[in-house]
Amino acid sequence: MVIVVAAAAMFPAFWRALRRMDARTVAIFSGIGVVVSLHWLSFYGAIKLSNASVAATCMGMTPVFTSFVEPWVTRSRFDRRDMLIGVAAIPGVMLVVGGTPEGMRVGIAVGVVSAFLVAVFGSLNKRFVHEGEPLVVTGLELAAGTVFLTLVAWLAPQAGAMPTLPGAHDAILLVILALVCTLFPFWLALIALKHLSAFSAQLAVSLEPVYAILLAIVLLGEQRELGLAFYLGVAIILGSVFAHTALKLRTAAS
Repeated sequence: MVIVVAAAAMFPAFWRALRRMDARTVAIFSGIGVVVSLHWLSFYGAIKLSNASVAATCMGMTPVFTSFVEPWVTRSRFDRRDMLIGVAAIPGVMLVVGGTPEGMRVGIAVGVVSAFLVAVFGSLNKRFVHEGEPLVVTGLELAAGTVFLTLVAWLAPQAGAMPTLPGAHDAILLVILALVCTLFPFWLALIALKHLSAFSAQLAVSLEPVYAILLAIVLLGEQRELGLAFYLGVAIILGSVFAHTALKLRTAAS
């Protein structure tokens, strides 16, 4: 997160946009940044308590939560179709739980909490995204998250080891993770929220289990830890994503 903030601060556009932002808006996006940091804390915790495939699949619950959270946060009309499609993913999540070893169940619970936090900060970003440029919003939120997690590590060192300096190989991977996999996607997601609902944006993110499972099989060999029910559950979750896309396209065409 420090790398992401440092990279964002290197753009002159970041400072120009920040100077135009009032204190109230800075405080709002800083608060959202704390929620983002809690999401990442729980997401990586879910990976440690289960594995990468399971943690990413839990993100399939995000549209379910978003269908309820977004109308409340953004004060928009409640869409029953969004809710029904979100709820349709629940059997998939149940199969995912049934297809994982019992020792990973705590990881699933933490992953579901992480998915709920995505729905919260995604909906908040949707409500306030027009009050700031995506680049400065990205930098502000991740800066606030960095400060928050630093305070957590300092005040509660027993919760985990303090950060250590990485070796050269890990440092390169961290830079790639920060710039290619965090700064750029986060920035694009905020731009997308100017044109999409938080629910539609999160459905697109629900394709994450596909990428994660394929990468986990190739890089980590995680297919040995998961049963057929897990993959059936993933298929149901992805089916809800494509069903929503088809409905939106049909509505737009009519």
